[in-house]
Amino acid sequence: MKTPWWFMHKTPIAIILLPVSFIYYFMSRVVYWFRGLRPYKSRRGVICVGNILAGGVGKTPIVRAIATYLDSPVVMHGYKKSAKTGNIGDEASMLSRTGLIVHTGDRKSNVILLDKQKRENTPIVMDDGFQNPKIEKDVSILVFDEGLGYGNGFLLPSGPLREPKSHAARADAIIIIRSNNPRKNFTLPAGIPVFYAKNQTISPYDEDVPLVAFAGIGYPRKFFKSLNNVVATRAFADHYQYTDEDIEKLFALAKKKNAKLVTTEKDWVRLPENVRDKIKYARLDTNMDNLFWDWLRGKIK
Repeated sequence: MKTPWWFMHKTPIAIILLPVSFIYYFMSRVVYWFRGLRPYKSRRGVICVGNILAGGVGKTPIVRAIATYLDSPVVMHGYKKSAKTGNIGDEASMLSRTGLIVHTGDRKSNVILLDKQKRENTPIVMDDGFQNPKIEKDVSILVFDEGLGYGNGFLLPSGPLREPKSHAARADAIIIIRSNNPRKNFTLPAGIPVFYAKNQTISPYDEDVPLVAFAGIGYPRKFFKSLNNVVATRAFADHYQYTDEDIEKLFALAKKKNAKLVTTEKDWVRLPENVRDKIKYARLDTNMDNLFWDWLRGKIK
C-alpha cells in the first residue's frame, strides 16, 4: 500500500485512529511475548539491521554495506515475492545482484540452515527482525532517516511506528541517514552509539535531461527530490508489481514530456524483463561513518 499521508503529521485522521493503535500495540506485545519463549541462538552470531518505522527509512543499502564488508549471508523475509524478482522479493533481488548470498522466507529456519554450514563462520546479517524475538541477536542496529524521524510519533495505523520510540533503547547502535531537511524534535535514547550515513542518488542521465521519475517505495518523494530536472512524477504503492498497462502509461507520459523514464533500483528489479533495457535506474550510493566500522569490528570480537 501507499504510505498514508497522515503518518508525517498529527492530523484529525491520525487522532481518530489512536484507539486502534492502542489495540495494535497490545496485540503486538502479546505476540512478541509468545514468539520469544524459545529463541534460537546462532553459533555464527546474528547482526540485525532493523527499524521501528514501517518501511521507507533506507535500511536495505545499510544491510548491503554491512553484509559486503563482512562477506556475510543475508536472511530476510522477501516481501512481495513474484516471478519478476525470481520469487525472492525486490529487496532480496537487489542485494543478490551485488553478489551477496540472500536467503528469503522464515528467518529462523534460514539461520538454522546457515548454522549447519560447518565451514562458514562469518556472522549472519538479518534484514529487519528487530521486532522478531524468535532469534537471539548478538548485535542490533536501528536505522533512521533524519528527514523522517519518528514521523508523527504515533503507532500503526495512526502513525508509522511499529513500537514506541522509547523501544529504540533496545538497540546496540543507531545509524542515522543524513537529510538536507532534518526532522525537528528528533531525539534518541541516551547512552547508545550513534553513527551517520549519507545517501547519494546517482542519476544515469546528465543534469540537463528532463526526467519522468516513478517509484513504488515507502516514501517516493525522497527519491523524486534527490533528482534534478524532474518534469513529472508517478508514485505507486510500496513493493508495487508493475503491469504492462502501467508501463504503457509511463512511456506515454515520458513521450508527452519529451523526457526519459527513471526509477529506483528496487523498482527496476520489479519491471518486466522486456522493458528493463529501456528504463534506467538511479544508483543509490551509501557512505558510512568510518567510526561505525571500528565499532562493529569491536562488537564482533
